[in-house]
Amino acid sequence: QVQLVESGGGLVQAGGSLRLSCAASGRTFSNYIMGWFRQAPGKEREFVAGITRSGGTTRYADSVKGRFTISRDNAKNTVWLQMNSLKPEDTAVYYCAADQAVAVQTTMSRWDYWGQGTQVTVSS
Repeated sequence: QVQLVESGGGLVQAGGSLRLSCAASGRTFSNYIMGWFRQAPGKEREFVAGITRSGGTTRYADSVKGRFTISRDNAKNTVWLQMNSLKPEDTAVYYCAADQAVAVQTTMSRWDYWGQGTQVTVSS
């Protein structure tokens, strides 16, 4: 089992920035691909960003490319999502996820472990 705890959400004005953190515990953090998903009210949970075990490869949804950056520190068992130039449409609950696959997958059902989520609200 892997336990994931997100933090860093909040209310920000459009154009602002937030940095989400996800602290992992349980199994060896470096054995897992890590990712961020989000779910807006009335919508399905969608892939935002993912990063491979070593941090050498990242993948982003088209909607956040150039604005969001995912990173990780295996020594700290932590993954971050730096979110810049935020837009009202970025408003959602953001979830951290861990996966034992060999590549970053965008399909929610393929991920093994999930955090409880943190709310991000972007006002216009």
